[in-house]
Amino acid sequence: MHGRVKIKTTAQQEEEKRKEREKKLKIYVAARDACFSKRNEGIWDDEALQLTQQLLSSNPDFATLWNYRREILMHLETVKDKDEVQKIYEAELSFTESCLKVNPKSYGSWHHRGWVSARLPRPDWARELTLCDRCLSLDDRNFHCWDYRRMVVKMSGVPVDQELAFTDRLIGSNFSNYSSWHYRSTLLPLLHPESPEPPSPCREPPQSSPPPSPQTHSHRVCEEQLLKEYELVQNAFFTDPNDQSAWFYYRWLLGRGMSIGRSVCKYEREYISALLCFVNHKFFVFLTAEREEMISCVYVNRDEERVAVAFSRPVNAQSVGLFLVLDGQPQRVEWRSVHPRFKQSPVWICNLPPGTISDITNERNLTVHWTEKHTHRDCALYTGRTESWCRDSATDQELFRSELSVEKTSVLQSELQSVKQLQELEPLNKWCLLTIILLMRALDPLGYEQEMLAHFRTLKEVDSMRSAYYSDLCSKFMIENTILKMEYAEVRVFSISDKNLTTLCHLDQLLLVTHINLSSNHLQRLPPQFAMLQCLEVLEADNNAIENLEGVYHLPKLEEVLLKNNKISTLADLQTLASCPKLKRLDLRGNPVTQTANVESELAELLPSVTDLLL
Repeated sequence: MHGRVKIKTTAQQEEEKRKEREKKLKIYVAARDACFSKRNEGIWDDEALQLTQQLLSSNPDFATLWNYRREILMHLETVKDKDEVQKIYEAELSFTESCLKVNPKSYGSWHHRGWVSARLPRPDWARELTLCDRCLSLDDRNFHCWDYRRMVVKMSGVPVDQELAFTDRLIGSNFSNYSSWHYRSTLLPLLHPESPEPPSPCREPPQSSPPPSPQTHSHRVCEEQLLKEYELVQNAFFTDPNDQSAWFYYRWLLGRGMSIGRSVCKYEREYISALLCFVNHKFFVFLTAEREEMISCVYVNRDEERVAVAFSRPVNAQSVGLFLVLDGQPQRVEWRSVHPRFKQSPVWICNLPPGTISDITNERNLTVHWTEKHTHRDCALYTGRTESWCRDSATDQELFRSELSVEKTSVLQSELQSVKQLQELEPLNKWCLLTIILLMRALDPLGYEQEMLAHFRTLKEVDSMRSAYYSDLCSKFMIENTILKMEYAEVRVFSISDKNLTTLCHLDQLLLVTHINLSSNHLQRLPPQFAMLQCLEVLEADNNAIENLEGVYHLPKLEEVLLKNNKISTLADLQTLASCPKLKRLDLRGNPVTQTANVESELAELLPSVTDLLL
């Protein structure tokens, strides 16, 4: 055994590592405490600078230390001359570069480097661009580096065409470079903007405005460049149909083209906003039209002496300045949301004092003023009528206009054919199927309805992990189509039975509906937003999986509720029905609650107005 190297056991090695870690930790904690002590005492000397450097070299994500370091540097600016400050900040750049080698995605290091670069007496922006190029060559999705690069480009005045060429190089080497596609989308509207629209009679005279920037510029691109971009992005997704980066850029492109020809006034312009939704790992980009903020509907009822007001977005009527004027006289009313859960709601209601409008022989004129937005809405309640309303339809508001429909129809049709060609080669590609659905929706949502449903069925099969998401998206589209059909038919009946609905949306658009049929779907609840159906008289929701009736709340005209074959299990689930004063008929056949002891007498006590109870 003599003369042989002793092999350390695992336990011995672990113990030595533990002691080494403890030793390092003690040194680190001592240095940290020394830094904090110096900062509390207002000491900004070279020793403090060295201490923060020692700590940040091993942990570059300590934000408090970066803040202290900046305080020290700002103090040194006041006691050093310009050349000394230049040297200090150049050394600081070298230090941040060493920190980035420890963690290339250190937010604190990138932020501090930007702060230093902005304060350098003689910055070297070319060096900073080279650093960005080097970092992005190692990781083209380093978002912190991309942010820093945009700052460098802005500060140094790099031409837009040079940056666009930079994205060309990155995309050419890797089609899957999402950051490059995104950066390209900010550059194109600046370099190739859409030609100005001819003046419209309803437009105000043009006023002087600041130079375009990615934040203020109209995000439209001229048609010639769009066609080139279509070719580029199609090369990408034909090369790798399963890569999502090019598909997202393609969808953005389809929303950047020329408008269909609708002349719009200043207060009618719509803008496109991207809502990036992550729900249980269900990933998708919604692009929705931001509507003009306005009062979209006013409804008045003589019998209940009630006024309901719908807005184009959720508001707090108690804080936005909502006033009611009747025949020229301001009224003192108390506005309330349709459900106690809502402080912000698209629909608000109020009751007028008894006898104010109940006389059917008198014509009354109401005006609702929304002072915050300097807008109002008039509504006339004519002689002999018990109710009246004034509203904009979903068609008038272009409420369901697809994000792609700002492009010309001929272009959309051409793109649809191109994507269909890819589908023939890749029939089970989810990005291809989803894009086809969106293009069809932009072109003709009603005409392509059956084809879209077929594509949704395929999507749920090939991408089963997002099946629930596709079901919800399909439900949204079907509800939008049904609203359009209802408005074209000029009826107040909303029938969407047997459509495999999994969710409800756009309920604020159903304020005037008197009869709704949701039977034979896959709904599990009637959400609080359901209380916006203030004119509802009949609710059919047989053959669903409804467990919750939270939204059937204070519906003043509701008389009939049909809930056969659902999953209502307790009397508490029916509690909200007690808030509906005119409820007469209730069908609960096939629900677990019917097996409850003394259910009939309990329901009679809970819902005394019900005279026709089916169990």
